[in-house]
Amino acid sequence: MSPETFDLVARAVEAWRHTGHRYDPTILPALEAAGYDRTFDEVAPSAPPTDAGARASGPAPGCAGVVLDRVVHAIRLPPGVALDLGGIGKGYAADLVARDLLGAPGRHGVLVNLGGDLRAVGEAPRPHGWVIEVDDPLGTGATGMLSLATGAVATSTRLRRAWTRGGEELHHLIDPRTGLPAASGVASVTVIAGDAWRAEVLAKAAFLAGPVDGAQLVTDDGATGLIVTDDGSVLELDGVSQFRV
Repeated sequence: MSPETFDLVARAVEAWRHTGHRYDPTILPALEAAGYDRTFDEVAPSAPPTDAGARASGPAPGCAGVVLDRVVHAIRLPPGVALDLGGIGKGYAADLVARDLLGAPGRHGVLVNLGGDLRAVGEAPRPHGWVIEVDDPLGTGATGMLSLATGAVATSTRLRRAWTRGGEELHHLIDPRTGLPAASGVASVTVIAGDAWRAEVLAKAAFLAGPVDGAQLVTDDGATGLIVTDDGSVLELDGVSQFRV
């Protein structure tokens, strides 16, 4: 496989270990069972909950059995293990695109936005840098704006990619411990980090961990951001004030 694809999978396995298995790329079967394998129009709102099959998928197997051969750039997966790289891929792509764009002649500063995952490199606009509106999933107006010179911003929320089947509300953020859409008391997490792939991973891991453990996970990694809970409260993490406009 290509070096970029191998590197992406290697980072996903590293992130699984680094986040205490909260981020887990082996949730693909559970994600598909919940209905996130087709367009939203095709996820029938009237389908019975058992048709989603998420309850039968069980916990994610994890990455312990994934073998990475760095010499030939090959990956071996255990039987029955499949990878979903949606929780890291956009951020990683944003990092690569930003790097390549900055290397082009005449480019001094770049901001890349891939589906809401942002990566800034090089010179930033003056005087405030790149001004970014934080995703406000509950419409409270409390999330505000951020100013970024270099680095990355990523947001994970259960409210953007969500659907209903048989009267049951589902979303794409799967708890690897159960194989079901997570119920952590969190509506969204926004993370500011050095790289977009790491910001994306931390946002998802913090979402799954819940407000208290999620905040600790992000700050322990040297990142910052904010967490919006289900009741609309906004928890600003240590260090985020320096990015406020």
